[in-house]
Amino acid sequence: MNHTARLALADGAVFRGSAFGATGRRIAQTAEVVFNTAMSGYQESITDPSYTGQILVFTAPLIGNTGVNEEDVESSKVQVAGMVCRELAQRPSNFRSTSDLSEYLARHNALGIQGIDTRALTKRLRTTGAMPGIITDVPESELSDAQLVDAARKAPSMNGQNLVPLVGCTNSSRWSETLGEWSPRIGENKSGGRRFRVLALDCGAKRNILRNLADRGCDVEVVPHDVDAADVQARFKRGQADGLFISNGPGDPAAVDRTIASLRAVLADRSAVIPTFGICLGHQLLCLALGGETYKLKFGHRGLNQPVLNLITGRVEITSQNHGFAVNPESLARATGGAGQTTHINLNDHTLAGFCLSDRPVFAVQHHPEASPGPHDATYLFDAFVRMMDNRAPLTLAQLQQTRAESAAAVARSEPARAGAGSPARAEPRSLKV
Repeated sequence: MNHTARLALADGAVFRGSAFGATGRRIAQTAEVVFNTAMSGYQESITDPSYTGQILVFTAPLIGNTGVNEEDVESSKVQVAGMVCRELAQRPSNFRSTSDLSEYLARHNALGIQGIDTRALTKRLRTTGAMPGIITDVPESELSDAQLVDAARKAPSMNGQNLVPLVGCTNSSRWSETLGEWSPRIGENKSGGRRFRVLALDCGAKRNILRNLADRGCDVEVVPHDVDAADVQARFKRGQADGLFISNGPGDPAAVDRTIASLRAVLADRSAVIPTFGICLGHQLLCLALGGETYKLKFGHRGLNQPVLNLITGRVEITSQNHGFAVNPESLARATGGAGQTTHINLNDHTLAGFCLSDRPVFAVQHHPEASPGPHDATYLFDAFVRMMDNRAPLTLAQLQQTRAESAAAVARSEPARAGAGSPARAEPRSLKV
């Protein structure tokens, strides 16, 4: 049965299309409406915890053509509040597919809408900015357009929302899954003989980040985002932890008070700071803990072709990104007395994309080096984290250059092993399935 669905925005616009996924369940879900420009990786995107509290618009014209499977997920469930696309593929085709996208959304009680002008919708969001909206397939005779717009206008802004407790773990657990046959360095001895113990603060961590850490020989313990700072420091001093990782996650970073307070305490003792690496929300939380400031972007960065300039190497790296807030670099420099050094810049709008501390073993990036979906230009940053845990010293510019070169060489050396593996699955990157 073909159900009509509607998407209403807080600015009064109403889009009509066909419902798919969890239809007929009287869903009327409010959330912030954002867009993603990626041409692939829709399953990874809709299961990314960073999209919690958001209705996701895909700008690619056809979505669902490779179906879904049980492997390409970044969490245990669909995280988006709703999904919007121009056209949903009716007959998905891929040898790894186990079901279609509509069935998958229905299983996770998420509603989708197709058949709308996503180009017009995206242009509106780019012009006006990301805004609250509501998605529903409740008939208009029961819920008018005016009522939908009113509900969208009453929906809370993303500013001030702490969504991390909704997606982060509440108990510690071990993570051991590696990249396996998807590793870009198959056949390499990536651990170097020593296993580093990493505490991963779970603010909504993507699974591929944890896989990348484990793939480099790290023993990963996933811990709650509000872990006690004294416990982290004590474990580091006792030799029970070698590094601290702060994950990606949803919502306004400035609202994650408990994590910011914990990180501030962890970073306070400059003589014994645990080597620390942050990604996306983790990048923002570290900056806030150091006394910096964050602000909301007009429509955010969401896609897998975001150009980032590595100021150390002078190279442009094509990156995967998903965030609606950014760090004020001037505030970070002031708060750290100049110790906070910019390492990466987003070339689309020149926002801060990465920094390191010159007086402590701490660095972070706004983009996603683990990709999934996306390119692998920045995966060397995981190797930089391993190097920093090894020497327990601030990351120098020379070390970052060397790490990037060594990582690229390792990938090149592994190509013969990959070619000899003989598996079609090994022949394509995890994040670029077509």
